[in-house]
Amino acid sequence: MLPASLSSAARDELHQLLYGPCEPSFPSALHKALADGARPDVPEAGTSRGGHLLRRLGALGEVLPPGHDPFADPARLAAAHAWAAVADPPLCLAALVHYVLCLGSLARLSDEPGRLAPEMAALRSGRAKGVYLITEVGQANSHLATRTRADFDPAGGGFVLHTPDPLAAKFAGAGTLDVPQTGVVLARLFTSGADRGVFAFVVALTGDEGLRPGIEVSSPLRLGALPLDYVQVRFHRVRVPYVHWLSDGARIGGDGTFHDPAGSHEVRLQRTLRVGQGLWASMPAIAAATSRQSAAQAVNYARQRRTQGRLAPGVPLLAYRAQQRVVLGGLADAFALTCAARGAREVWTESLSAPAESEGGAAMGFTPWAAVSRPLAAYKAVAVRMAARVTADCQRRCGFSGHLDVNRLAAYLGFHHAFEAAGGDSQLILYDIGRALVEQGPVAAVPPPAADPPVTSPRWWPAVLRRHQEVLTRRLARRRDAGAASPFDVWNPLLEEAGLLGETYATRLVAGDLARTLDGTRDAALAEILEPLAALHGVTAAHRWSGPLLTVGTLRPEDVEALPAVADRLCDAVLPHLPLLTEVFAHPGDIAAAPLAATDYNTALDATLTWTRRETA
Repeated sequence: MLPASLSSAARDELHQLLYGPCEPSFPSALHKALADGARPDVPEAGTSRGGHLLRRLGALGEVLPPGHDPFADPARLAAAHAWAAVADPPLCLAALVHYVLCLGSLARLSDEPGRLAPEMAALRSGRAKGVYLITEVGQANSHLATRTRADFDPAGGGFVLHTPDPLAAKFAGAGTLDVPQTGVVLARLFTSGADRGVFAFVVALTGDEGLRPGIEVSSPLRLGALPLDYVQVRFHRVRVPYVHWLSDGARIGGDGTFHDPAGSHEVRLQRTLRVGQGLWASMPAIAAATSRQSAAQAVNYARQRRTQGRLAPGVPLLAYRAQQRVVLGGLADAFALTCAARGAREVWTESLSAPAESEGGAAMGFTPWAAVSRPLAAYKAVAVRMAARVTADCQRRCGFSGHLDVNRLAAYLGFHHAFEAAGGDSQLILYDIGRALVEQGPVAAVPPPAADPPVTSPRWWPAVLRRHQEVLTRRLARRRDAGAASPFDVWNPLLEEAGLLGETYATRLVAGDLARTLDGTRDAALAEILEPLAALHGVTAAHRWSGPLLTVGTLRPEDVEALPAVADRLCDAVLPHLPLLTEVFAHPGDIAAAPLAATDYNTALDATLTWTRRETA
């Protein structure tokens, strides 16, 4: 699917960047699985919404590696969800919950996965829909204080799952009552009346005849940005078999003695939640794919759209510098996210090979997420924010056309806005990372280079961010040390600064991945194409960050003043390569299915319309 005009070496490098170690035939398999371009809210005739969604989940599952463990091939898992996001954002969200959180929990947290084979087979084949029930509606940071109970019943040999009051109801996309649904429910385990920490339990929510006994769901909670079936769920003394406890090494002896290798409630929660790393590691690939598609469409529109402004009637939008900086900057940011997707995948792959005993252990703050994996939580937070901004910028630069549902930009924007809170609240993650960077104390100083690389180099922005993070860390540590005695009184006035430090750390991860990608590019012609694009990302990012950078003196006013002119020179270097870049970045037409992606936008939009006319007399 990569352009034939590129050398075979360049195509191989781009395939590795986009798909990692996946086989060359993999994009074709993805294309086939998703090519109908349907949405979960537009089922085939005679098929319910729930049945249609199951069919789509099953088709997506066919491109995943065989077997029940979806984490067996991180590259393929991330790429499959990335393509799903471009084709159908609600499907992508449903698939992340279904394959990563639900099936991933069964495969990774069960001590007896063979006894869960029927449930895993049903999920793997799309005969049942997977649901993950973690968030409770009645309090903030509910992940840190789960109140849903799972009481061990020594007489029956299983557990009794119960919602103690309405505030402990779970929020989830579990309203698809007309198909079988398998839930992974996070609940606080009690044995002999003692709290043993938060574990995951497998619970059949619905079957062929609707809700299972003891399950109660609310009326639907509508969410237009991601039209899935959200409800609140309560449990009324639901019996759960012992084998449906995802015990992750913990056990209850015949005499009722409880043993957990985690050793503490905090580490237990981190271990139970570690399947979330798959979602965080996949999110940069998803953000990269939707950003590439959004930017390619915006460039395509700007090349075609003729303006009638009095400065130069008839010139295309792309002739204007203001348009170039935004839409070519969007291409550059999409490329940076693509490099970050590879970086996140490598971090996750390494964590999968580490023993469970080595995971977790960091103190929790506002959320458990940064303690589970600081870099992966940071990748998630920065990726969804970057993608939301790229998509919003592209939407605005496409005028009215950017807001039409048929062009998908609104759907991509809604998806990433939703993931600002979903999958771990991004702002809380960044607060936690900034606080943790200060609390861990000074790190060993790395001698800076004699001088920063030139501003037109992809290595310039990582160097600026390194200095900025060091300055922010020292500054925040001084303010912490001058604060009051209690942790709340110390950190309450410093949260915004902590969040900025956390965002600097996350942004630096992306910038580092981008520079390493350029350093590792072997094909000289490909490097020549990608280098100005990579540098443009750094220059436009620095301009957006100019306020914080100037405030602490990381950049001087004259440095910031020069950035627009540098961006214009880099745009000039990118412009000759636009046909190739948009061909590489855009997905096949029947996957994106947007008139904005067409060679002739006006004709493509007209083909989506039907006309009604009343004849004149």
